[in-house]
Amino acid sequence: MKRLSLIITAATLLCLQSCGQRVEKNESSDQQNSLTDVRIMQEVTPLQRYAYKAYYSETLRIPLAVSWYLTGNHVTGSYKRKGVAFHPDNDVKGDPVTTFDYMQSGYSRGHMCPSGDNKWNQRAQDESFLMTNICPQTHTLNGGDWNDLEMLCREWAKHYDRVYIVCGPILRGDKHKTIGRVRARRVTVPEAFYKVVLRTGKSPAAIGFIYENDNNNQPMRQAVRSVDEIERLTGIDFFSALDDNTENRIEAKADLSDWYKPYGNR
Repeated sequence: MKRLSLIITAATLLCLQSCGQRVEKNESSDQQNSLTDVRIMQEVTPLQRYAYKAYYSETLRIPLAVSWYLTGNHVTGSYKRKGVAFHPDNDVKGDPVTTFDYMQSGYSRGHMCPSGDNKWNQRAQDESFLMTNICPQTHTLNGGDWNDLEMLCREWAKHYDRVYIVCGPILRGDKHKTIGRVRARRVTVPEAFYKVVLRTGKSPAAIGFIYENDNNNQPMRQAVRSVDEIERLTGIDFFSALDDNTENRIEAKADLSDWYKPYGNR
């Protein structure tokens, strides 16, 4: 998908870099920017964090996309979530979402870029608990199928050396359930969630997943979608930095058998 208007301009990205974007040793800043960038038509506030980028909707009060790259080293460090609290993001334009907006809502505070992907650095771990990286998820999804997919992505990161990930909510229709005790601060509850994953190298491939935000069991093989399909549903363009031929070829295909399966068939 190449025709969407790019909200995040090159000037914005340069500003984000100068404001403290992290670049690993031997890591090209151009590669990090391009393959973790998304093209999104909705109005969003771009938030560059140490380990991820969030594209946050001030009106819906949730991120519409969160993107990052993941390596084997990122998931095997010593910086774990114990003692780290969810906390508001004061870089938003309006009132920041707080953990109290989720109290007694019946929904979990669902990480988009998960804590388990940020064991390599304390700042990365801390920032994964910013509320601009969080969406309301059912307890069943958050602790079950979504968690299974997160663990699989970590195995892929170790097997393929590096993968690029984008995830976020799927919003259907014009009206959505909301949570929060204060009417002016209510948080939108997505109907479903997407995740797209890219691997590069000699055998580049991309795959997508959609999970309904409900309490039903959703086998992974049934959640598989092509990246093209998720782009059509969300209006977001993923991995546009790839050359056109590669992007068109890999985003049209959705085949879990093309990927390393550490847990066998699901």
